[in-house]
Amino acid sequence: MLELRPNCECCDKDLPPASSEAVICTFECTFCQLCASGVLANRCPNCGGNFSPRPIRPASLLGKYPSSTQRVVKVGGCSANS
Repeated sequence: MLELRPNCECCDKDLPPASSEAVICTFECTFCQLCASGVLANRCPNCGGNFSPRPIRPASLLGKYPSSTQRVVKVGGCSANS
């Protein structure tokens, strides 16, 4: 089951479970669409893979299968704000 990480690893933007802005790579690295298509040029900085829209977990299942609360941010970000 996907972790549904709560934020963009690049700019630390909140990406709640129902966000249509979240994209992931095959290792579940999570980014917002703006960072993924902009500074990252549609390549994961961790593995080099591409991104796909992150699926949305139905709200009715979040109680039983909650999203992750652990935030992941790369030290210094990914130069999205440079």
